[in-house]
Amino acid sequence: MTTSLRCARGGLGARVLALFLLPQIGWAVSYKSGDPVTLYVNKVGPYHNPQETYHYYTLPVCRPKEVRHKALSLGEVIDGDRMAESLYDIRFRENTERQTLCQLTINEKEVEQLREAVEELYYFEFVLDEIPIWGFVGYMEESGFLPHSHKVGLWTHLDFNIEFNGDSVIFANVSVKDAKPVPLEGGGGGAPAAGPGAGLAVTHTYSVRWFESPLPHSRRAERLQDYSFFPKTLEIHWLSIINSLVLVILLLGFVIIILMRVLKNDFARYNVEEEGGCDDLDQGDNGWKIIHTDVFRFPPYKSLLCAVLGVGAQFLTLATGIIVMALLGMFNVHRHGAINSAAIVLYALTSCVSGYCSCRFYTQIQGQRWVWNIILTSSLFSAPLFLTWSVVNSVHWWSGSTQALPATTVLLLLGAWVLVGFPLTVIGGIVGKNRAGNFQAPCRTRNIPRQIPPQPWYKHTSVHMAIGGFLPFSAISVELYYIFATVWGREHYTLYGILLCVFAILLSVGACISVALTYFLLSGEDYRWWWRSVLSTGSTGIFIFIYSVFYYRNRSSMSGLVQSAEFFGYSLLTAFVFSLMLGTVSFCASLAFIRYIYRSLKMD
Repeated sequence: MTTSLRCARGGLGARVLALFLLPQIGWAVSYKSGDPVTLYVNKVGPYHNPQETYHYYTLPVCRPKEVRHKALSLGEVIDGDRMAESLYDIRFRENTERQTLCQLTINEKEVEQLREAVEELYYFEFVLDEIPIWGFVGYMEESGFLPHSHKVGLWTHLDFNIEFNGDSVIFANVSVKDAKPVPLEGGGGGAPAAGPGAGLAVTHTYSVRWFESPLPHSRRAERLQDYSFFPKTLEIHWLSIINSLVLVILLLGFVIIILMRVLKNDFARYNVEEEGGCDDLDQGDNGWKIIHTDVFRFPPYKSLLCAVLGVGAQFLTLATGIIVMALLGMFNVHRHGAINSAAIVLYALTSCVSGYCSCRFYTQIQGQRWVWNIILTSSLFSAPLFLTWSVVNSVHWWSGSTQALPATTVLLLLGAWVLVGFPLTVIGGIVGKNRAGNFQAPCRTRNIPRQIPPQPWYKHTSVHMAIGGFLPFSAISVELYYIFATVWGREHYTLYGILLCVFAILLSVGACISVALTYFLLSGEDYRWWWRSVLSTGSTGIFIFIYSVFYYRNRSSMSGLVQSAEFFGYSLLTAFVFSLMLGTVSFCASLAFIRYIYRSLKMD
């Protein structure tokens, strides 16, 4: 076969960059008539458990004497892909009718294995020229009550329909409409082998039909998006998004207008008293002005607070980078694990952001143990991630799932963190420490803290967390369903423009709600706003995890230990990431707001 690679030729560094940072670039292979087109078998698994997958050759099916696997990218391995060459002989633009693939004699144990796979709605995934092909392993029919009929059959003939344009493959799928399943009920039917207990004789066949397509190779992703083996749930949901957008704009306008009117009255009332110095302003006064000598008192657990802000800034950078790359068309539906690869690379490279932001602010608030701060920052997310992955991967390994990462992949990921992620965190921390400067507080802080008066119930931390978490969650609740359907289903998410708008709305709502809650807190002469601002909007992660439980029980058909461990383990991590991001945005907005209002006071 003669092939040509339609991509820019460059050095080794350019190819590595294209592999990891530009995952949309695929090898556009050109074929001549009669050239072999390799079909890879990949994985099988229950239809309703997308993350419970097993290698295709774990089933008693036709396989070569020597199984040769395809070299996979890091993202493909993490995605559970385990591609291997098959026995299918497919030639470019050559039709084949009823070609025999192999003949098998299946014993009773293997028949039972196939029957269980069919009853659990196992589907298979093949890959031809980077195009995924899906189909069901067998056929099951239940009918009647009295008498009850339960039929289980195995598809032994597959029709491959392949579309081409010129010398390129455009699309491929598989159908069984012209085939009859081999019965498997009652210990196996159809064609028993000679002799008692010899098992079931099965002949696997296939047909190949080629059709010309008007689409060029550069647009073949459109063809895959139009076709779906799985049910379509990702409809255009502009109406829901516009509804959320209008509600959010009204909410933000309400908060901003009311808050500015209140602040205007406060400034007019406070600035009338211009006689005396800054220390005399608390004579016979109340409200947020009276705590000007305590509002910038540094909080407890400085290192942990700075680590939260640093890692939150890192994930804000990571999320923005992923969305921008998607908008630029870097994630093609024909590239397996593209987003996984990009996320891993960006996480390692943005570690410098977490180290810089954390150590810089830690130095500004007079933190002394900056080395411990860097270590805490680097492990704040990586430690829970490793713990969660260890549990989930152990469950996958115990069940034999392809989602269990091989030892080489684990060492590669560990090496990426040890050799890239952690050193960049240290470098960022050192740079941040050296460029920290002063905290720049508008008012000086007294040595003796002011006593905080008793607060009403609606100003308690739990109430602020409920309000500050629910409002940002309500802004993304519609889009959250589609994201879950993509991550925990098999949909291809393509509405990245809407996702960027929703992400911006989420951050805006979190910032405004945080400012409002901080103002109410300070008005009650409570200056403990540092951690309160992080927790108030950061509690959105709790609502997201509660929604994930609701989605699992009411919006999906997932079940079993393997899928449940994967779902709840990584949903918990996702909620933690949202808490870090929104807590960071909330804190920065509150800090900017407090500096503004105290700088606006006329104090000598």
